[in-house]
Amino acid sequence: MTDQAHRSAAARPSSVPSSGAERAPAERVPMLDLTPHNGPLLPSIRDALDRLFAKNAFVLGDEVTAFEREIEKLLGVKHAIGASSGTDAQLLLMMAMGIEPGDEVITTPFTFFATAGCIARLGARPVFVDIDPHTYNLDVSAVGTALTERTRAIAPVHLYGQPCDMASLVEVARAFDVPLIEDAAQSVLADTPLGMTGAIGLGGWLSFYPTKNLSAFGDAGLVTTNDDELADRMRMLRNHGSKVRYHHEFVGGNFRIDAIQAAVLRVKLPHLPVWTEQRRKNAALYDLLFAQLGLSPDLFSTPMRVESGHVYHQYVVRTPRRDALRAFLTENQIGSEIYYPVPLHLQPCFADLGYREGSFPVTERASKEVLALPIYPELTQSQIERVVSTVGRFFRQ
Repeated sequence: MTDQAHRSAAARPSSVPSSGAERAPAERVPMLDLTPHNGPLLPSIRDALDRLFAKNAFVLGDEVTAFEREIEKLLGVKHAIGASSGTDAQLLLMMAMGIEPGDEVITTPFTFFATAGCIARLGARPVFVDIDPHTYNLDVSAVGTALTERTRAIAPVHLYGQPCDMASLVEVARAFDVPLIEDAAQSVLADTPLGMTGAIGLGGWLSFYPTKNLSAFGDAGLVTTNDDELADRMRMLRNHGSKVRYHHEFVGGNFRIDAIQAAVLRVKLPHLPVWTEQRRKNAALYDLLFAQLGLSPDLFSTPMRVESGHVYHQYVVRTPRRDALRAFLTENQIGSEIYYPVPLHLQPCFADLGYREGSFPVTERASKEVLALPIYPELTQSQIERVVSTVGRFFRQ
């Protein structure tokens, strides 16, 4: 059902009277609603696509180059290289670094599958480190103990849009002379004292999947670096290892961003700072209203903002009654999602890594307790108030 249909339904009186008076059904709150997000931009997007169609330039070309230059400026990074997805962007970076079988990459077990999946696809070994219980990002104090002579990179994830403690991670990386590469798939425009996420380490990758803060109309991604040689290699690798047509210096792949997606992203990019601030305002309102409920932190906690640059790709609360709360929200037409219910070290495909239940207790507990609530920029105050009041009703029962 479309949002317009839901609004029309809400305007009709309920067929079940309550206390002698008819009431409209409560407002539905979806986990994500792209209609008010994309709708106002559709005329501009159609104009951009018409210009592209008139040129019939669908692979790389001016639109891709222009998008790359524009986002380089926004992120403060020397090179931004469009890729076919966030996953392919990560793969592209690690291929260009020469990561191969026998190498190790340190990362978190509490993230989307691709972070470790790309490491494994190159024959390298994901080496997991437990997370900080407050930020859900890498526990920096544990990274040093996971380093070996085979470590080729440290790959922190800026999970849910909150930057990792990059100052401390940079110190660790420099002390052991190991490159730092950033999974910024959820943290576009998240700033730190060292710069934007994705622009601090040797390289980083972003995702423009349709649910992301900066979203394409399909799969698309980006890899970033300030290293000229690495950037040149990645541009060749995304195009079958070729700089000159039919001459291949490397065995690469087809990791090119679609020119149509680049055109869409160029229309959206100028709006990203405003959307980001709206996410932060929504998060601040959630924080305020949840604080007024007076729930025990042991029973229910809101995100801890450790780094100032949090962009709230997700607003994640925590409760040991997570599954029951989610069921109650669903019954009341409020969307939610679990990121992530099964840690990577417990996934069947990584069984040969030798990890077991209990290997990373902080991660495992988080996987049973975290719940993401609606946070998209167009969320209204009344919708946020309804989410909070429904959570309050659940805990009062």
